[in-house]
Amino acid sequence: MASFGDFIKVEREKREWTQTDLGAKIGVNSSAVSRIENGSQTFSKNKLELLSELFGVDKQKVIDLFFADKFAREAYKYHCSDTIFSVAEKAASYIRNKNAKQGKLEF
Repeated sequence: MASFGDFIKVEREKREWTQTDLGAKIGVNSSAVSRIENGSQTFSKNKLELLSELFGVDKQKVIDLFFADKFAREAYKYHCSDTIFSVAEKAASYIRNKNAKQGKLEF
């Protein structure tokens, strides 16, 4: 998948919805849908669950695609090297493990 906007466009077109159709379903106008699909406007994270329901796609997949796109755009914007992705993966793993350990009570 090239971008989150591409994902939205592909899923919309699978259903033969116009940008106006999708916009009406998610509460934005067709111009906003066009900008979201071409990457010049970000999609609202508050509407991710609605989008997953409309497309019949697992919510976690939609969330992952959204944040992966967001992270990749930031990395590109700040001219990060490709190693940023493996560093981020290690950082995420560290945070998950740290939070899991903090959630355990030992007596």
